[in-house]
Amino acid sequence: MTQGNSRQILEMGLDTFGDVTHDTSGTALPYPQVIRNVIAEAVVADQAGIDFFGVGEHHREDFAVSAPEIVLAAIAGQTSRIRLGSAVTVLSSDDPIRVFQRFATLDAASNGRAEVILGRGSFTESFPLFGFDLTQYEELFEEKLDLFTAVRTEKPVTWEGKTRPALNNQNVFPRTESGQLTTWIGVGGSPQSVVRAATYGLPMMLAIIGGAPERFAPYVDLYHRALAQLEMPTLPIGVHSPGYIADTDEQAREELWPPFKANRDLIGAQRGWAPMTRAEFDNEADHGSLYVGSPETVARKIAATAKTLGLSRFDLKYSAGPLDHSKMVHAIELYGTRVMPMVRDILAS
Repeated sequence: MTQGNSRQILEMGLDTFGDVTHDTSGTALPYPQVIRNVIAEAVVADQAGIDFFGVGEHHREDFAVSAPEIVLAAIAGQTSRIRLGSAVTVLSSDDPIRVFQRFATLDAASNGRAEVILGRGSFTESFPLFGFDLTQYEELFEEKLDLFTAVRTEKPVTWEGKTRPALNNQNVFPRTESGQLTTWIGVGGSPQSVVRAATYGLPMMLAIIGGAPERFAPYVDLYHRALAQLEMPTLPIGVHSPGYIADTDEQAREELWPPFKANRDLIGAQRGWAPMTRAEFDNEADHGSLYVGSPETVARKIAATAKTLGLSRFDLKYSAGPLDHSKMVHAIELYGTRVMPMVRDILAS
């Protein structure tokens, strides 16, 4: 983000978790088709001038993407300018060296367009799948982040921890052309996570999936104060939030409501939440962190959040459970050609 007296230049991206979508008859698409559709959506995003495209990682029946780097590499071969990254890489249940190697390879394949967003993840299916103990949830992330940041220097690594064997002056290949892989820390809203991002000198990506965005202002302030106390430079802050764009406000809400509720209720049933009501949905759209509506409505809401939190980037999570591919493609086109220019005009005025 570049800030002058009254000008704020905001990068704008899209995120998807590769949700298993339905066709027009309501039938779930097979996983291979969903993955091909995600690649096609990224191509549309590149053509529409969008700055970033993120693909998330899940290991559940309702999501098709468990290896986002491979999907991103396929996207890299069909795009020319859009930056490509994860949203989020679950570092706790992965190997930090392999994560770096995969994204360094993606960076080469995309001519320097790769980014990685590291997080603990709000889903835990990967822990038993890959043989990790959930009682070490915090320790695994702390140690693996520490190792990843050491590897990210692209210098020989000497490191020791409790969760994996030590390294002694070990080189890691390949290396990036720029010498430093763009890396964010995904933060769900705990002060400890905010301070951790500052301590490692990494940009912070706030996952705001419910409630008023301004409630995260204290976390932004904490991040800035932590950076100042550590005598580090100001670093970018981003927000990841769900949303959907159609030609009118009414159309956007009516098209998003059924798949959004289906996705929310499926997860909620596993976590003990009550089914979502239409009143809750509308309240989140009116006052919370659901960016749904016409291009004008969504642009005003994104610009307000960017101003309130001093953002460098805003990523819209455009997929929503079984929401069908054709509707998402139209939303992507509107986001790039209509929403982004309006947001930048608002921030420049």
